[in-house]
Order: sequence, then C-alpha cells, then structure tokens
Amino acid sequence: MKTTVVYKKAQNFEIQGDFYPTSIQSAPVIVYIHGGGLVWGSREDIKSEQVDFYLDAGFNVFSIDYRLAPETKLPEIKTDIEDALKWLKEDGIKQFDYNPDKIAVIGGSAGGYLALLTGTFDVKPSAIISFYGYGDISGEWAHTPSLHYSKMTAVPKELADMLVSNEVITVGPIQKRYAIYMHGRQSGDWIRKVTDINNTELKSYCPLYLIEPTYPPTLMLHGTMDEDVPYEQSVLMSEALTNVSIENQLITIPNGKHVFDEAWGDPVVQDAFNEVIGFLRKHLQ
Repeated sequence: MKTTVVYKKAQNFEIQGDFYPTSIQSAPVIVYIHGGGLVWGSREDIKSEQVDFYLDAGFNVFSIDYRLAPETKLPEIKTDIEDALKWLKEDGIKQFDYNPDKIAVIGGSAGGYLALLTGTFDVKPSAIISFYGYGDISGEWAHTPSLHYSKMTAVPKELADMLVSNEVITVGPIQKRYAIYMHGRQSGDWIRKVTDINNTELKSYCPLYLIEPTYPPTLMLHGTMDEDVPYEQSVLMSEALTNVSIENQLITIPNGKHVFDEAWGDPVVQDAFNEVIGFLRKHLQ
C-alpha cells in the first residue's frame, strides 16, 4: 500500500511523492519521474502493473511530482528532482525501510530526460534508466516545428496561453495541459517556453554534453519509430557515455513508438522489462 509524503515544501507550493514499499527489508529504491513534456502529468501516471513488477522484483518505488512548466522553468524543476534524491538520502529513511545508498532513477520521455540529468547532480543515483528520453534539448529536433505534431489540428497560441496558470502547478492532467505542449511542438517554441534559457546556455542542461567519469551506469530503451522523441537521442547518449567509458546499454525496440511500454502484454515489452530488472540487480544489489 502506498504512502503519500511531502518531500519539498515552500511558501507557495508543496511537492508530493508516493512511496510503494516492497516486502524485502533494506531493499533498493526506484525513483520514478513521470513524463509529459515538462508540462503535464503527475506521480500517479506510473502504471500499476509496472509498480507491481518492480515490487515483486524486490525494489521499493518512489513516484514523484515536480513543478510543471511553463509556470515553473527548467532550472527550478531540476532543483525539485535534486531535492527528491536528497530527501531519500536524509529524511525518507526516518519513515520507510530502504537502503539509501541504493537508489535508481527511472523516467519516460521528459521523465527520461530528467532521469539522465540526475547523472550530473552532486547527489547521484546508483543507476539511471531512460525510456525514450533525450540528452540534448539544444538540438534542432527540439527547436523546430515537429513534423509529427504539425500534422495534427493546429493549436492557436491564444488557446495555449489561456491554459497556463498564474500559480505553481505540480499536478497537471493531460486533458487540461496537452495543448500547451502541442502548440510548443507545432511552433518550435517548446524549449523556450519551458526553460527561458538562451540557446548558448542550454547545453548546461543537456546531459549529452555533461558526462563525466562519475556518471552512473545507464540503460536506455527507445523505439525506432518514435515520432515524438527521435530514436537518435538515445543513440547519441549511448555513444557519448561509451566515449567516457561509462557502462551503458541501449535496448532498441524495432518499430517501437513513443510510450511503447504501455503495451504491457507484448512479449517484446516484457523482455525489455526483464532486462531492466537485470540491470537494476546488477547495480543495486
């Protein structure tokens, strides 16, 4: 049974996480970071079958919220993820039974990007797993109109702007927020909206350019037919990690689309998740 906690509190917001305990004592922890283009989503987006899969394999799960863009910009979102890891190291251990020295971070899409970014933190996880994430937000793919999204019904800027709140948002239903992302991808304005960082400084938020010898072992999973985040993003990240002799693995899903892991019953997806467990056990147990 999950327990909801507040891992970060400020004057005008608080951020929650759901802790799902496994039955094994002093087990490792998986921090799950949801996707949503940094614009929508919540800690409850993690699929129940995935939670059960991780728990049965002997891992606790900590699924977290974080402040959403464009109300909050990427530098502050980064601090939320940093604070979640610090909370597990310093405070969560007072409430739950787990091994604070054995923490992995898993995320999909924007959550995969944030997971990869944790490898650049002062407090790093022991392992990183990125599902169809990206290591470079300065590249052309993120700054020009997306062919995939441009085929969809055009979202007027006025509509996208109307959906932006005047308050800090930490939970954003896709139904109310997706149009913000769609407009950003159709216009090529997405990264500017979520970062407010000029292009010359963006590389300081790109894991692809920040890999050092202390970067954690990393597993990436990506479909070759991903129309949202190019498969090349994981290929480039794997090559960059290999160049610095960081242990890494790229699992390619032939003809796989974005969020391919939602097809839980697919044998290819099951094989991929078994690889995930093998990677976690190698680096956390």
